[in-house]
Amino acid sequence: MSKAAPSGEDLLAEYNRKRDFKKTAEPSGQRASTQGGNSFVVQKHAARRLHWDFRLEVDGVLKSWAVTKGPSSDPEDKRLAVRTEDHPLAYGGFEGLIPQGEYGGGTVMLWDRGTWAPIEGKSAKDLEHGHLHFTLQGERMNGEWLLVRMKGRPGEKRENWLLRKVKDAHAGTGDTLVEQGLTSVLTGRTMAEIEADVAGTHALEGKTGDAFETVMEQAAAHTGSKARARSKARSGRKTSGKPPAFRPVQLATLVDAVPAGNLWMHEIKFDGYRALVSAAGSAVAVYTRSGHDWTDKFRPFAAHMAALDLPPCLIDGEVIARDKNGNPDFSSLQSVLKRGHGSQGEKDALEFHAFDLLELDGEDLTQLPNIERKERLEALLAQAQPPIFVADHVIGAGEKLFEAMCAAGQEGIIAKRVDAAYSHRRTKSWVKVKCTRRQEFVIVGWAKSRAQGRPFSSLLLGQYEGDTLVYRGKVGTGFDADSLADLAARLDTLQRKSAPLEVDRVEARGATWVTPRLVAEIAFAELTAEGRVRHGSFLGLRGDKPAKAVKAEQPEAAPVAEIDVKISSRERVIFPDSGETKGDLADYYAAISPLMLPFAANRPISLVRCPQGRAKKCFFQKHDSGTFGDYVHHVPITEKDGGTEDYLYVDDAGGLLACVQMGTIEFHGWGAKAEAVEQPDRMIFDLDPDEGLDFEHCVRGAQDIRARLADLGLVSFAMLSGGKGVHVVVPLRRGESWDTHKDFSRRFAEALSLAEPDRYVATMSKAKRKGRIFIDWLRNQRGATAVLPYSARARAGAPVAVPIDWDELDDLENAHPYSIKDADTLLNRARDLRGWGFADQALPAV
Repeated sequence: MSKAAPSGEDLLAEYNRKRDFKKTAEPSGQRASTQGGNSFVVQKHAARRLHWDFRLEVDGVLKSWAVTKGPSSDPEDKRLAVRTEDHPLAYGGFEGLIPQGEYGGGTVMLWDRGTWAPIEGKSAKDLEHGHLHFTLQGERMNGEWLLVRMKGRPGEKRENWLLRKVKDAHAGTGDTLVEQGLTSVLTGRTMAEIEADVAGTHALEGKTGDAFETVMEQAAAHTGSKARARSKARSGRKTSGKPPAFRPVQLATLVDAVPAGNLWMHEIKFDGYRALVSAAGSAVAVYTRSGHDWTDKFRPFAAHMAALDLPPCLIDGEVIARDKNGNPDFSSLQSVLKRGHGSQGEKDALEFHAFDLLELDGEDLTQLPNIERKERLEALLAQAQPPIFVADHVIGAGEKLFEAMCAAGQEGIIAKRVDAAYSHRRTKSWVKVKCTRRQEFVIVGWAKSRAQGRPFSSLLLGQYEGDTLVYRGKVGTGFDADSLADLAARLDTLQRKSAPLEVDRVEARGATWVTPRLVAEIAFAELTAEGRVRHGSFLGLRGDKPAKAVKAEQPEAAPVAEIDVKISSRERVIFPDSGETKGDLADYYAAISPLMLPFAANRPISLVRCPQGRAKKCFFQKHDSGTFGDYVHHVPITEKDGGTEDYLYVDDAGGLLACVQMGTIEFHGWGAKAEAVEQPDRMIFDLDPDEGLDFEHCVRGAQDIRARLADLGLVSFAMLSGGKGVHVVVPLRRGESWDTHKDFSRRFAEALSLAEPDRYVATMSKAKRKGRIFIDWLRNQRGATAVLPYSARARAGAPVAVPIDWDELDDLENAHPYSIKDADTLLNRARDLRGWGFADQALPAV
């Protein structure tokens, strides 16, 4: 007799067994069905570790997998998906808090929803055989996907699968799905907003809101400080200020090869219109690269930008439209603009890909390193949804990206020096490498056509050399019926009797000349020895550039990313226990500078110098008598006694290496930038465990602080110190004074120590620290410093301070898993840490 299939109740027995429905708001397990029987949901779940629960409706229940890093639309990414118990269909609408102490305790967001279907010839029964090939139609996940069960190991209890995107029109690159999907598809709330929604379940000793503030006020009273009442709800920031004015854009130099090395970041060269977006709340203006206001032409994405309610900012990027294959395509962009961007079904045809940030909240960012501007841009647009994107980039490995773009029929790539400032002109710190040759030409005339109904056979082209217009030949392909008609009408109004440039009699035969005003983009194989276009193809007209600016581009040799700092005594061993040399340390900082500069550049620093190596005498240094050279700069800062001293700061990789040359191992930074030393921009809680505590205590302490900060509406990040502790980093919007900064951090730390005195202490006393974790809030006073992300440490094994994701903490055994030997590993893993340490947030009103 065949075995009976389990009932819906049997399938949900494990789900029901794990939950106490008197304590959790999760729905009890009962079998049901949707109308089509093919729903799917994804829930973002911040439990013991952050993950995404992927669920497919099958036989009246939700088959479920926990995807540790979230779904990826990149076919190259195979994401671990751990099979979990079946869930009831009612769970597909659940969003809220699971009480701590209960199974899965934490915050749940409804991250995606829609319908699914097995591809033709397949069925849900394939799951029994360890695989499923299916399609999704969701608000975030779409197209073809695969679930494949991995071979289990002996004794392994959990069932591991892989979730992977199949390459199709919905495929992408990188982690754009989870990076941009930050709000609920059900309520539009962030995880922090969901966490703060229910009082008494997720805060300090069961306290949230006013109850938590009471503990903070007790801490303030305990130290004799004046307690100040906090407003019952944090008011949203009101956007103030006007949109910034247009500024000339930076342009790239054409080169013949991809520059090598980790001092270059590489982006896709989009096939569209360059655009500068000026925004402040609902006021948005869009300018072309020459300063023309095209807001009306780009109205659809401008409306999306306005909906973000951004602070005053100036964003550089590219407007594109995609062809039928999903590729950025200039001709498609032309067609969208001609048809009218507001026509039915085309309002979202335009996309904006942002790649630089010039101004923010009245602050000029152009002198910051390129990589820091990009990080700030990613933080600013963290809530953006399509059609607004932040252009992805890779550090190093530019040749691989270039080959991929060329294989996909794309235009090429842009390479940018990670440590360069923004220049409002063409420079070699931005270079472009093209897969096919394409340039802009001025239309100077047309040749008549013998074909009936065709207005011309070819266009005659020119380019400027200085003030002289020079003939460049003809282009006779690339036109369709619409572009032929459009060009004929435009050219008819520009006819003139004489040629606007010198051209020989043979070339001029049968030509009709026009005033040189129209600019065309042309793809071609090469320019002949006479400077004529060979095998040209018309791509479209450019309305964003004046004819006088159209000059020939000749590719130059690719720049070499050299840092002109000589490192002497490279063979000197400075880490005697593990053998790393001064040269090894210099090479580490040169390689890691793209990741380190967003946090180290333009910030007053103190150096730990060990001229004879880490085991000999080391000392702190924050002033300079001029011995560090031109790469290390000075900022005058007023001291407590009223005098002024010059503090050190660096702004590029050369500055880091100049310090290494002078015996520096560690870099420690202020909580403010050199240009605004009285306005702190980050708060740090350094968890320093007593000698008798293992690292697990530090991990739990960091997670506790993260949850408490989230109760107050503050986003925080984790960093391994490279020593024995963890730093909880809270990036802040400038505006508060050092006194407010220090007062808040002290009261926060003391509130925790009062609430849980067996675990935490907020004073430096060694005697009181026995068996506890010292929450070091003293890093948040004027003049104090903290070790910078990616700094090496003057400790055995040459460890480094490393930013990490919160969900990585549980798997770590100590706070120093990486050393200066791991630069390549750190560069590769940084892709999963985009936006780390950058958030536009203010301290709660107190």
